[in-house]
Amino acid sequence: MKVFNKAHRTRQCLFVMLLLLPVISGAVESSTTVHVTELLKTTGSWNGAPLVYPSGIAEVTGMLVEIAPGGETGWHLHPVPSFGVILEGDLQVQLRSGENKVFSAGTAISEVVNTEHNGRNIGQIPVKIAVFYVGVVGKKTTVRDESKP
Repeated sequence: MKVFNKAHRTRQCLFVMLLLLPVISGAVESSTTVHVTELLKTTGSWNGAPLVYPSGIAEVTGMLVEIAPGGETGWHLHPVPSFGVILEGDLQVQLRSGENKVFSAGTAISEVVNTEHNGRNIGQIPVKIAVFYVGVVGKKTTVRDESKP
């Protein structure tokens, strides 16, 4: 198993942020020396629910989430919009309704909001996801449900 140090993880997150920044800001356009590829542009999450930004003092949180082969996130929800890019691996996300979707490396995701879900690594290598939460100071980005299997 490959071990990544904190500096490597920081570089990975910075790389993804640099990829997403032009898309989010719209400030950089393609030219002869810069190529811009839109990764995600949506008004809703992957299950079709509309995105609504929380009110309060804005706070963006970026994380690198790693899930070992066969590992699961456990049932949880995000009370704020979040967006991610699968850097490596294959992730199956299941909703309580039974709806499933598989996301593979290179896929940009608008995660479900206020909807319980469980992520499971269905591949043979660790899943690595760069995730950015559009939250509010003092409000959790993830709420775990420990009471349900």
